[in-house]
Amino acid sequence: MNQGLSRRQLLQVGAIGAGLTLTDYLRLQAANPNSTEKRSAIFIFMEGAPSHLDTFDLKPDAPAEIRGEFKPIQTNVTGMQICEHLPLLAKRADKYAIIRGITHNVADHGLAKKYLLTGNKASQTVSHPEYGSVVSHQFPSANDLPTYVSIDESFVGPGYLGSRYSPLTADKPKHGMPYSVRGVSLEDGLTVEKYKSQKKLLKDLDTAFRGFEDLDDQIRGMDRFQEQAYDIISAPRTRLAFDLSKEKESESARFGKHEFGQSLLLAARLIEAGVHFVTVRLRPAEFDFDTHSDNFSRLRTLLPPFDRALSALLDRLEERRRLSSTAVMASGEFGRTPKINGSGGRDHWARAMCALMAGGDIRTGQTVGETDATAAEPATTGFSPDDLAASFFTNIGISPKSEFQSNVGRPITLVRDGSPIRNLF
Repeated sequence: MNQGLSRRQLLQVGAIGAGLTLTDYLRLQAANPNSTEKRSAIFIFMEGAPSHLDTFDLKPDAPAEIRGEFKPIQTNVTGMQICEHLPLLAKRADKYAIIRGITHNVADHGLAKKYLLTGNKASQTVSHPEYGSVVSHQFPSANDLPTYVSIDESFVGPGYLGSRYSPLTADKPKHGMPYSVRGVSLEDGLTVEKYKSQKKLLKDLDTAFRGFEDLDDQIRGMDRFQEQAYDIISAPRTRLAFDLSKEKESESARFGKHEFGQSLLLAARLIEAGVHFVTVRLRPAEFDFDTHSDNFSRLRTLLPPFDRALSALLDRLEERRRLSSTAVMASGEFGRTPKINGSGGRDHWARAMCALMAGGDIRTGQTVGETDATAAEPATTGFSPDDLAASFFTNIGISPKSEFQSNVGRPITLVRDGSPIRNLF
């Protein structure tokens, strides 16, 4: 390897995860030849669980220990109100729908994240795939593009669909910093241009990774996938899609010069380039919605960048005529307690939460469902995360009752218990 790549460069060039090279990954992610017209999607996952009472389901008439410090403001849709710290989204309420009264009983972060990322409760026997992996299975992108990109590492993965439907993982971009993504760009002076006119790059990749894993018979003979790996690394539109330096400064500022804003700007560029699914994870390290203490002071910091970035995403998709062909969903894993605790925070509360949907066939400018007077539970029957997932898949163009073969020896229904929320469409 003295003539090859350093381990750091190996990880930067080809490691998609679990010891797979980019070539191996592409061999596993073989395109479905029966693909049809496809709808793209963006899932914004607000990890840590933002307070529904302080964002999109305020209760101004509730007692002070429940309603909290924030006031509702009128949106551009008559009778529809959201938090005062979301003024840009308030001006764009006609572009999305609010789903209130989502309810479940899983108040543990890890288990609830699996539930909301797949639409199925965690099981000891079945590992359910996350949304993007399903889209990768059903609607593969062109050979020189990844189908599914996760901005920040994937939490659940492809489950029973198999590793060929894993996401291409991209780090969160930082404004003003050169951006790189594993498998697409190279570091330390090792450039695509250096190898673009020859196949030495492929030889280096395969030589460097030889012995890193044992391949079974199903993924041997990878000449075609080596070519595809080279295509992704060297394809101008792939590298261009990840290159935020191509954006005008004013556009970067419109999204916000923070990680979340730049992540949504990157998501928009990827969709425009032909990637079919992007997950943007707002993880607690940067965007901590797990507000057990100081709920209101922390949300005063967290909500403005969320407001700016999501508003900019909706505007850009609409301006570039992508909103009608891109399903958008934003959700956390559960809500927060109606009653404020002694530390000025709100604790885990799975019995009520809310989500946003936009794009595609969503009937926007409305709220669907409602909670009781204290936002403690649905006012009527409510909706489950399974219903939310069924609605999202339906908006993407995938039947939630589709069946897939699994590693447990029987077909698995994509969303077993959920149904699309009727009034959303």
